[in-house]
Amino acid sequence: MNDVVRQFRDFFVSLKLTVVLLVLGMILVFGATLDQTNLGIWGIQTKWFRSFIVLQEIRGFPVPVFPGGYFIGGLLLINLITAHVYRFRLAWKKSGIVLTHVGLIILLIGELLTGILQDDYSMRLVQGEPKNYSDSYRENELAIIDTTNPEFDDVVAIPEPLLEKGGTLQHAKLPFKVVVREFNPNANIRGRAPATAPAGASEPPTIATQGVGPNAVMTPLRMTYKQDERNLPAAYIELVTPERSLGTWLVSADTRMPDQTVEHNGHTYIIALRFTRHYKPYTLTLQKFSHDRYAGTEIPKNFSSQIHLMTPDGRDDRDVLIYMNNPLRYAGLTFYQASFEPGNDKVTVLQVVRNPGWLMPYVACSLISLGLLIQFFIHLSGFFGKRRLAVPAAA
Repeated sequence: MNDVVRQFRDFFVSLKLTVVLLVLGMILVFGATLDQTNLGIWGIQTKWFRSFIVLQEIRGFPVPVFPGGYFIGGLLLINLITAHVYRFRLAWKKSGIVLTHVGLIILLIGELLTGILQDDYSMRLVQGEPKNYSDSYRENELAIIDTTNPEFDDVVAIPEPLLEKGGTLQHAKLPFKVVVREFNPNANIRGRAPATAPAGASEPPTIATQGVGPNAVMTPLRMTYKQDERNLPAAYIELVTPERSLGTWLVSADTRMPDQTVEHNGHTYIIALRFTRHYKPYTLTLQKFSHDRYAGTEIPKNFSSQIHLMTPDGRDDRDVLIYMNNPLRYAGLTFYQASFEPGNDKVTVLQVVRNPGWLMPYVACSLISLGLLIQFFIHLSGFFGKRRLAVPAAA
C-alpha cells in the first residue's frame, strides 16, 4: 500500500509531468487558434479552455479528442503545489524560484475564477436617456411584462435554455401557461408576401395567430460564431389559460421586432424575446460622446463618453469620463469604452465586465517578475563571490 501511495505521489511531483502538461498546453492553444475560424472567440473559450475534455462531433456524435484547459491547468496546479511540498525546502537561495512558482499558482487560480465567475454584458446608451441595465452578448430570455400598474412593471423572464427544451412552462406570477411550439437558436424574420403575389411566390405556412406572426415568415439559419455577429433566436409560443388559448405568437431577439401586447383579465402584458438583462441599483446617462479622427482621414483616433452616474439615495451623483484604457470601476463592475454607432454621435456602447478575480493576473505577473529578478541577482552575487575567491588563489 505504501508503494502505491509513493508511486501516486511521485507521479504528481514528477518534472516529466510538468513538461508533458506544458507541451499539451501549447498544442491546446494551437488547436484552439485553428478552430477559432469556425467557432469564434466565445465558442473557443467554452469548447477548448473552459472544459475538462474537448469534444468534437463526428457524424453527429460528440467524441473526446483532447484534454481541455481545466484538465491541463488543474493537473499543472496540483503538480506545482505537490512539488513544493515534497521537493523544495525554504532557503534563501531558492526564494526566487519559490516566489515565481507562487505567482504561477495564483495565475492558474485566477484563470479558473475568471472562467467560472466572469460575466460580459453590453450597455447601449443614448444621449440624455438614463439607463439601469446592460444586455448579455450571448444569452437571451423571454420576457413577459405586466404593465398594468403605472408605477412599475412586473417582469417574468424565462431563460433561453428552458425555451430550447420546449414543452409547457408555468410561473406563479402568470395567469397562463407558456407552451413552446417551435424554437430556433438563430432565425431570420421577414414580412410575408401579399396575397396578390404570383402563384409561384407562395409562402410557407405559419402557426402564429396573434401579433405580427401571421404577417411574418421565420426562416431558420445556421448558428454563427463570428466575433462581429450575433445569433438571433426566434420562437412560436402559445399562451394558454385554464379556460382557453390566447393565441400563438412569434417572438424574436431581432431588435426590429415591435412590442406585442396581450390583454387578459384586465391586465396588459408585453411579450418579447430579448437579450438577457442585468439590472443595477443605479443609473448611467450619456452626456456627450466624442469620436476623434486623425486629421484628413476617417481613421479613429480616440473614443470617449462623458457619463453621469447617479444612485437613488443620492450618495453618488457625479460625472465620469470613460475612454480607451480608462474604464469606470464601480460596484464590482468595470465599464469599458467598447464601440459606437457609425454616423450617430449621440449613442455609445460600453462593455460591462464582472470579474471578481481581475487583480489576480496583475499580482501573479508581479510575483513572477520579482521572483525571476531575485533569483537572477542571487546567482549573480554568487558568481561575483566565486570570482573574488578565485583571484587570490591565482596570484
